Amino acid sequence: MPPRAPADDNPRTTTLEAFADTIVPGEKRYPGDLAVAGAAEGAGAVQAGAIELLEWNATGVTEGLDDYARLLGDHARDYAAEHGLTLDDSVPPFVALTFEHRTALVRRLTAPDHPEKAFWVLLALFSNMAYDSAAHTSTAEAIAAGHPGLLAMGIARPGDDGLWRFPAHSYGRPLARLHPDTTPSGSPA
Repeated sequence: MPPRAPADDNPRTTTLEAFADTIVPGEKRYPGDLAVAGAAEGAGAVQAGAIELLEWNATGVTEGLDDYARLLGDHARDYAAEHGLTLDDSVPPFVALTFEHRTALVRRLTAPDHPEKAFWVLLALFSNMAYDSAAHTSTAEAIAAGHPGLLAMGIARPGDDGLWRFPAHSYGRPLARLHPDTTPSGSPA
């Protein structure tokens, strides 16, 4: 997937991108990228479509994204005050944290005893989902577009007809013999 230019400087978007990048880090998309910390080589959750997935109404969290970003900012300000950190006021508070501090704060928010744990774990799950399943788009389209997570996992490309076929068994052998009454389509007779 091509890198996105720094056109979207919406505070909600950059805050959610910084959160997603903390969950599945990637390399910066462009010089000066503040949301993506550049803590890992290759593309991470943001490049894999985390924002697109979160903004997809099928997730059930879309209407709460402003609240997620606001709460994350509040937690980042509290965390910064607690640790004597000075945040850059020109960017959202969570974005202003270094990757190490973002990680520490997310660890705190997702800890078993945190009262908001369920909300932050849900957001983390969607960040992972964007990377490891491209749930917001069809698998064939994601692979054709070079989806970083699916490519990193080695998901096979479909055939020219758009169908997946696996001529070799993944375990090197069939797991069971076909029932003699199985139809050519694979259905039981």
